[in-house]
Amino acid sequence: MKRKIGFSLVYRDMWQSSGKYQPRIDQLKEVAPHIIEMGCFDRIETNGGAFEQVQLMYGENPNTAVREWTKPFNEAGIKTHMLERALNGIRMFPVPADVRRLMFKVKKAQGVDIARSFCGLNDHRNLELSIKYAKEADVADHIIEYGADEICLKDMAGVGRPAMLGELVRRIKTKYPGIIVQYHGHSGPGMSVASMLEVARAGADFLDVAMEPLSWGMIHPDVIAIQAIMKDAGFDVPGINMEAYMKVRSLTQKFIDDFLGYFIDPRNKQISSLLISSGLPGGMMGSMMADLKGVHAGINTTLKNKGQKELTEDELVVKLFNEVEFIWPKLGYPPLVTPFSQYVKNVALMNIIQLAGGKERYSMIDNNTWDMILGRAGKLPGELDNEILNLAKSQAKEFYTGIPQDGYPDQLEVFREEMKKNGWETGRDDEELFELAMHDRQYRDYKSGAAKSRFESELEKARNLTNNNIAVSSEVRPEKKAETLKELKPADPDHKNIPSPAKGKVYYNLYSELTEPSAVGDPVNEGDRICYLQTNSYITEITCPYNGEIAEIVVQQGANVNKGDILFIIKEIAKTETEKTKNKKMKKNIVKK
Repeated sequence: MKRKIGFSLVYRDMWQSSGKYQPRIDQLKEVAPHIIEMGCFDRIETNGGAFEQVQLMYGENPNTAVREWTKPFNEAGIKTHMLERALNGIRMFPVPADVRRLMFKVKKAQGVDIARSFCGLNDHRNLELSIKYAKEADVADHIIEYGADEICLKDMAGVGRPAMLGELVRRIKTKYPGIIVQYHGHSGPGMSVASMLEVARAGADFLDVAMEPLSWGMIHPDVIAIQAIMKDAGFDVPGINMEAYMKVRSLTQKFIDDFLGYFIDPRNKQISSLLISSGLPGGMMGSMMADLKGVHAGINTTLKNKGQKELTEDELVVKLFNEVEFIWPKLGYPPLVTPFSQYVKNVALMNIIQLAGGKERYSMIDNNTWDMILGRAGKLPGELDNEILNLAKSQAKEFYTGIPQDGYPDQLEVFREEMKKNGWETGRDDEELFELAMHDRQYRDYKSGAAKSRFESELEKARNLTNNNIAVSSEVRPEKKAETLKELKPADPDHKNIPSPAKGKVYYNLYSELTEPSAVGDPVNEGDRICYLQTNSYITEITCPYNGEIAEIVVQQGANVNKGDILFIIKEIAKTETEKTKNKKMKKNIVKK
């Protein structure tokens, strides 16, 4: 008797692995019936990851989007699943436990059947609450020791080779014969098809697939190819209604042509085996190349001034891959998935810049990376190199060995009070309260209308750029000249100017982080990062020297500034020693991960 293999369409990840945005709810409702008509999917990934945040950035309600997107699949008996990042929930930085618990309750009520949880560090302590809360909400989840119903092997970068992945599945199935195993492998380094065949032969039950025009490249293999391979290998696989396939393909292309294509990096359509040695996820290729272009000229200027040979772009790419391969074990082998893959790449890029300037490695490590190194996000799989340990000691850094969740106390009541004060409804199943607590900045902008206006402006600018065929990144906004110290001098003695220490370009969401800068009124503590500054030879964090709140944001993302130009105005607020101690304990970056 042939063993059955099921297919899961990762429609959400198809878009997220391609570019910044995902379809709006009107587009998703249009394509859903035809996905069902294809008749070959047991499961579909509907939300999680950046899905909810992107809907807010459109100025749309993500709760309505999830409910209406999952509904037709629920009615058709196709299981829906979401991606959540354990301690980080469905954002890029830690989430309080009470917000995590509410997330599972809300998502179950909205029609999500399966919660696919992963910790970027594979720290089981971060996954424990995901499983506990998912079980309370009657949502399936992972990690067997805590009572998970399934295991999903997620390989974004080809770190797992086909034979090794097959052996891993075989051992899981031998030890836990009743556990369901699903495999999720990106096509980036070119191994995913071989890996799928190996894991299927070893006992995997479900395979994640994509479909044209968003398949292959840095995304996932197409369902047509995988279905044919599995059928040839003797597995029982469902047939594909090709008329429906072509309809879904056509609609997806229509969404791309409508506006989503402006935000898709064409390099994400290419497979690159260059990724194999570094282990970086394929989806990072576009942002990584943008980072390299941003520093290429500065590095060459430094080399030229020192009488050394300048680097071509290809030479710089190879240098970055080699640097990632070199530092990865020294940083404790953090799994190269979001957000830790970005941190490793950032360190490698900073090292290249610093070494070109005659400085030492690791002389520029951002706060997010230090949190990873020091254990605040979880335990690293490997041991830190002595060089990193000595660096931490020299900077009086303290390692954290407790449970990461304990560092982030409950906050739901704080957000509940904010909603009450603003006259906002907490929503069905407290789903509006959840969105505010999970994506506070984006939710406020959604409620005020600022998000919708920002997106419409961004889209208009993207459409006007018809003289090139490079995908637009909204992360760099139109340049705006910063005011000088003479031009902008606060009359209020409590208002403090934050000047730029050098000539360069301002970034709030460096390295393609999907965040927005601080907002006026946001609290800020002494030492908090408020932005980055990229000069011709380095990238540095601009930190706030005061306790207080943001009074004015003078420059926008991507603005070119001169030394002395004002970046921010901070309203200084005196703090008691008790408040300072509390703030130090709960200190967080103003520019969120």
